[in-house]
Amino acid sequence: MDELLDAFAWLADRDNWRGNNGVLNLLLEHLWLTAVSVAIGCAIAIPVGLWLGHIGRGGTLAINISNIGRAVPVFAALVMLFLLLGAARRTEATVIALVLFAIPPILTNTYVGMRGVDNDAVDAARGMGMSGVQVLRRVELPLAVPLVMNGVRLAAVQVVATATIAALVAAGGLGRIITAGFAVQDYARMIAGAILVAALALAVEGALELLQRRVDPLRRARRGNVRQRADVVAVTEP
Repeated sequence: MDELLDAFAWLADRDNWRGNNGVLNLLLEHLWLTAVSVAIGCAIAIPVGLWLGHIGRGGTLAINISNIGRAVPVFAALVMLFLLLGAARRTEATVIALVLFAIPPILTNTYVGMRGVDNDAVDAARGMGMSGVQVLRRVELPLAVPLVMNGVRLAAVQVVATATIAALVAAGGLGRIITAGFAVQDYARMIAGAILVAALALAVEGALELLQRRVDPLRRARRGNVRQRADVVAVTEP
């Protein structure tokens, strides 16, 4: 209990938030690592998942291959990349390791979301003369958005938590607070770093949950229908 109180006291100290090794700068580095890694993961996994889900072939193989990234510990991947790329490119090594970790949930959820689209809706779209690309863009993708965004949210939270390993190769991020505390047996600093990572993960989870609701076309359509019915009731009431 004393260590926890000391950790909050450490966080309350303004001096710990200033400078290159301050909390604010390390938080921005952590967010940058997360944003870049998840963005690259999305740029790779979402198009592949959409296409494989659309054609209905090769998805299982692609998912199994991507899941190899889950079987390999991120720390092991980071060490191998660090040795291959060199100390001067430790940031790139960290980003590549995090991208490999982010791809599996995004690819899996995107593919599953596409394959879960109602076949009747797809057949109806084709019957209206839509091309394959139009079916993908206007029918399948909107219906798959909830699962796609769920995969992005899951990947982002995992990357936030895992990005702490960047400190092991001096690549920045909130993990440096934990490693610095561990080096001098400063338990208050270590706990403070863990609290910051947990708080950031929860904040990212909440923000992406709100974004998921905003970009879900089905949710917007349901809300529109509810408002339309409410307007009709209001007009017809005496």
